[in-house]
Amino acid sequence: MKNEISIGIDRRLQLAWLESTANLVLSGTQPKEINNTLRELLKDRLASKGPEGRGSLEKTITILMRIWATTPEPLKSFRDAGLTLLQAGPKKTAISVHWGMTIAVYPFWGIVADITGRLLKLQGSVTNAQILLRVKEQLGERETANRSAQRAIRSYVDWGVLKDSEEKGIYEMAPQLTITDERLAAWLIEAALRASGSNSVPLKILINSPSIFPFKIETPPILSLSGRVELLRQGVDEDIVMLRDGK
Repeated sequence: MKNEISIGIDRRLQLAWLESTANLVLSGTQPKEINNTLRELLKDRLASKGPEGRGSLEKTITILMRIWATTPEPLKSFRDAGLTLLQAGPKKTAISVHWGMTIAVYPFWGIVADITGRLLKLQGSVTNAQILLRVKEQLGERETANRSAQRAIRSYVDWGVLKDSEEKGIYEMAPQLTITDERLAAWLIEAALRASGSNSVPLKILINSPSIFPFKIETPPILSLSGRVELLRQGVDEDIVMLRDGK
């Protein structure tokens, strides 16, 4: 159940930090050295006097490492495919890969994105209070969830997928990035499936998943390109995307 989810990600993340981490992995740098490099990169941004400042630095590095360097074993094949997409794709689509990895490794980020995307679709804009209320409805009265959701929302703004409106606490949707590459579309759909917490979801739901609201999938994905998922026909015209065992 979602109310049992481990939040895990409770820091405000800059896209540039994820880019640096992924680039280090792509260059063949070992995890210990990546950790040290990130510490040097972020120490002036996050470290402050006292244990709280040091804790923020350590927690942020742990999150960045888990997404790209020390990725959980079940997600390593998915991670490797993401790294390939970063190498082969244009820089403008890199944000979709970092987004996909983040929601796959940390479903909480995807839950907040799902809530945000649904409200944006309904209303065209969304308030901080509306998002936090729905986080509370899904995860219960948890101070950590409330605080982490606020940091996720601000990260979305930092990434440029949400925009501050003229009125404080109200956000608007930034223009969506259209995904036309079949491999990237398939990978992003797999990210939405993994973030959903389910082993199988109808394809049409995943294509329009609010958890990937910053992106518009325009090209039908060829899911057979990935050995990690399979496409099953259910009924007359409904395709189901399912994770393969152990993938």
